[in-house]
Amino acid sequence: MGMLDNKVAIVTGATSGIGKRTAELFVTEGAAVVFTGRRKAEGEAIAQRLGKGASYVPADATSEADWQRVTTFAMNHHGRIDALFNNAGGPAPTGGIEDISADGFDNAMALLVRSVMLGMKHVAPIMKRQRSGSIVNNGSVAAHAAGYSSSMVYSAAKAAVVHFTRCVAMELGEYGVRVNSVSPGAIATGIFAKALGMTDASKADALADRMASNFATMQPIPRSGMPDDIAQCVCWLASDRSTFINGEDVIVDGGLVRGRLFTPQQTGLRQVKSMLGLDD
Repeated sequence: MGMLDNKVAIVTGATSGIGKRTAELFVTEGAAVVFTGRRKAEGEAIAQRLGKGASYVPADATSEADWQRVTTFAMNHHGRIDALFNNAGGPAPTGGIEDISADGFDNAMALLVRSVMLGMKHVAPIMKRQRSGSIVNNGSVAAHAAGYSSSMVYSAAKAAVVHFTRCVAMELGEYGVRVNSVSPGAIATGIFAKALGMTDASKADALADRMASNFATMQPIPRSGMPDDIAQCVCWLASDRSTFINGEDVIVDGGLVRGRLFTPQQTGLRQVKSMLGLDD
């Protein structure tokens, strides 16, 4: 028995990173998955590897016409939609407030917030008719505190996603449809290289392992977060094991945003004691 047996799911931004791993796990857990992304070659290769449980539909998550096409495909092929993971995203403009271009801001908001709105908009009537369904939106620890992203625009966009999730949860919950978000911490994917200026997406994705070693000391859990950490949480939220969870943002970060690391804090206290002449 899989956690998602007989479920039909849509996963956006699934040609790499968190989306790719989530699509893989959904198939393993028994779901029929329709996944999207703009990199056609990668999407087709993933679909072939995953087999009959997965269908790739090239799509831009910021396009309403593409959303209509994706949901129509899912309904025509499977007759229902049980889960949606709004995962598509990417980097946003970096730098201080006076350096942000209006076009860069608008493009980031379209990719990070508009895409989430469109996904929820187009699955909502289907799930309301079914009187069941689970929507999971990809947030970020950057939504909870400043300084956890290279981009203040990205942080603001993810804060919007987390609160948008709560608002829609209050509406759709009345129909038995749950809406939650998951906020990743330092997860080793290609998005960090892209955020810092790497334009070749495939090269950026290939650097994920190098990022893992850099992230291993950022949180109390002494390893980097991995795409599977997020996929496991999303899978649970999409399943019938979480049917009383609604309007929540689940932070998956190894404790990153919960406070100062213990050992560096203790080292600092010892240094202060020594400065004050209070050594034991």
